[in-house]
Amino acid sequence: MPKNAQRFAACLTLLTGALLTGLTQTMPAAEILIGDAKSQPESLTIAPGGVLIVGSAATPFVYKVRPGSTAAEKFVDASSEGPGTFFFGMLADAATNTLWTCQLTPVAGVTPVKRHTALRGFDLSTGAQKLRWNLPGDNSTCNDFAIGPDKALYISDTANSKIYKLPAGASTAELFLEDRALYGIDGITFLNGTLYVNNVFSNNLYRIPVDAAGKAGTPVDIWMDQPVKGPDGMRAANGKLLVAENASGKISVITVNGDKASVAVIKEGLKTPTAVEPAGDVIWIAERGAGNAVSIPMPK
Repeated sequence: MPKNAQRFAACLTLLTGALLTGLTQTMPAAEILIGDAKSQPESLTIAPGGVLIVGSAATPFVYKVRPGSTAAEKFVDASSEGPGTFFFGMLADAATNTLWTCQLTPVAGVTPVKRHTALRGFDLSTGAQKLRWNLPGDNSTCNDFAIGPDKALYISDTANSKIYKLPAGASTAELFLEDRALYGIDGITFLNGTLYVNNVFSNNLYRIPVDAAGKAGTPVDIWMDQPVKGPDGMRAANGKLLVAENASGKISVITVNGDKASVAVIKEGLKTPTAVEPAGDVIWIAERGAGNAVSIPMPK
């Protein structure tokens, strides 16, 4: 082949590769319908082997999607728990082979609506129950959780402005923090060993200081350089926070620097995104308004 032709072919190969790379970075990697468009997937997580596990805020089921499949199978059935039972938070704990879930059941005949909620742990392989702990009070909202550096599970209670802590190996959680700023607490995660939470009511982001004895202090408000609307599920990846904004249809990356933070939107146009889950080179999103689990490329 003449040298000019070789150069042209090489340039064409590079250009094609660049175009494909651009498409990979902007197009969704997957879009999976969870049951049907009314399933309202509120939270999701990735289990070992790449199994996607998704809870439903409209049914008493937790679903799983096997790698390479687009079919959602029922994994946990809580229909015996009472009418209106549904699920919020999902978190796969590979170290203990446990799926942590937040189960909510409405209290019958009560106005305004009240719910009894429970932290439930299931075997990640079989779906068999391993642990159940009912949140205290006549009305609670077990919403989401994170595993700390101490291997304890930290649980957000949206309705009661509380964070509970389930120590590793324990069967009963204890109150970790109660504060007025946490009325509306939703997403919760650890970033570089520090606990962060967001507030779906006030649209705030907080750092939770913890002293040497493990006691939580007053939440510190993190000033963000642009507003977030309806911050919901939140996870940490690559030294930053990933946040689903359920009121604006966006997924944002938040870079924290002390008591300030910068916000960068990486996905728009979603129908009520309520959860994010980093998984290697992609981010999985629960798109509650469309009944979908969607993945997008992880930003560099």
